[in-house]
Amino acid sequence: MTLTDMRVIVTVVSFVCFIGIVLWAFSSHRSKSFDEAAQLPFLDEDNAGKQSPSVSQHGAQQ
Repeated sequence: MTLTDMRVIVTVVSFVCFIGIVLWAFSSHRSKSFDEAAQLPFLDEDNAGKQSPSVSQHGAQQ
């Protein structure tokens, strides 16, 4: 097996992995969980100004 053969195998395996990730990401089974995850930054707007003491102290030290 030559170096070129190894390169071809690695390229094909990488491409198959890429296609698998794309199919997983765009599958209809995952869309609900992705929609929920997309809303996470907006769910905790009420507590945005209230930081825990350890977080504010840590921010003051920097």
